[in-house]
Amino acid sequence: MRFLTGGESHGAALLAIVEGVPARLPLEASYINAQLARRQRGFGRGGRMAIERDTVKILSGVRGAWTLGSPISLLVKNLDWPNWEKIMAVEGPVLAEKVTKPRPGHADLSGAIKYGHRDVRNVLERASARETAMRTAVGAVARRLLEELGVSLYSHVVNIGGVRVEKVDWDRVEDSPLRCGDSRAEERMMKAIEDAGVRGDSLGGVFEVRVKGLPPGLGSYAHWDRRLDGRLAQAVVSIPGVKGVEIGEAFSMADLPGSQVHDPICWESDRGFFRASNRAGGLEGGMSNGEEIVVRGAMKPIPTLGIPLASVDIETKEPFPSHKERSDVCAVPAAGVVAEAMVAWVVAQAVMEKMGGDTMEELKERWERYEGWVRSF
Repeated sequence: MRFLTGGESHGAALLAIVEGVPARLPLEASYINAQLARRQRGFGRGGRMAIERDTVKILSGVRGAWTLGSPISLLVKNLDWPNWEKIMAVEGPVLAEKVTKPRPGHADLSGAIKYGHRDVRNVLERASARETAMRTAVGAVARRLLEELGVSLYSHVVNIGGVRVEKVDWDRVEDSPLRCGDSRAEERMMKAIEDAGVRGDSLGGVFEVRVKGLPPGLGSYAHWDRRLDGRLAQAVVSIPGVKGVEIGEAFSMADLPGSQVHDPICWESDRGFFRASNRAGGLEGGMSNGEEIVVRGAMKPIPTLGIPLASVDIETKEPFPSHKERSDVCAVPAAGVVAEAMVAWVVAQAVMEKMGGDTMEELKERWERYEGWVRSF
């Protein structure tokens, strides 16, 4: 399985081609749209989310709400495009002033140097987190495949601006404006976001993604690039703004002796092998171990600030406040949804590598056979 996305933040649309999905997977645009809507919600989002109402159009690879096994083409139109058509013109003159004041913490300056752009907009339009709308759509396809196998994914916000969740009530996460399962922490988080907005500042935080229902043995210890933990970490840290990834209780385990870290192995006749705890986050030796996978991402504060930081004009080399683009104050809740999509994609890839099959019937048959093998091992 593989996918490729294209499109700019203020271009006409975002698009993707998804290859390797088995035939006969039930798939409808409404299912993908539900995931796109989850990404757009959240306290602290900026004006762009008031404009866009992301919906996907499936252009190929699906007929009668069933996948065909051929490449799936997806399109999400940018509703703000009419306001940017001359600025982002594909052909003809571009009617806009150059952006020459790169933002600290963004791809602006490094991207301009790499590709030789004298207009930073050529960088920021693709480096924008708007690109994650299409990743969310692609991840929804992978999520749909996993659901057919009884695998579920969910996420929640763990920390925003130093305010940490103490106890998670999973029943309230999806109804929370911050996708937070702790009502007390949520109130303090919202106050911190409001205060940051007034100051012209931004806030980051930590989100957590969990995957339930996977058997042991997905991924491999044999080669570095097939280790499932490494692939998950790369997928999550590739989300704009994410600077760190934790699997299980990794950072707290670094302070403890091994006797307080590793999960004891147990066995029962009806379950087979399992762990007495899950501090490893469902991954050992680069493979799933049958427990719930737990992945956390640390997202830095958004680099576009209401009160810009100091920068240097790439043309004049004079000091200036950095360029200000429309942006969020905090996007940690949305990043958690995007991370679900990326985790779903990587897990679905690992499932297809392990099980194979050109149709969902083949995949399900092999999945069930392997689950029986695991229980009887």
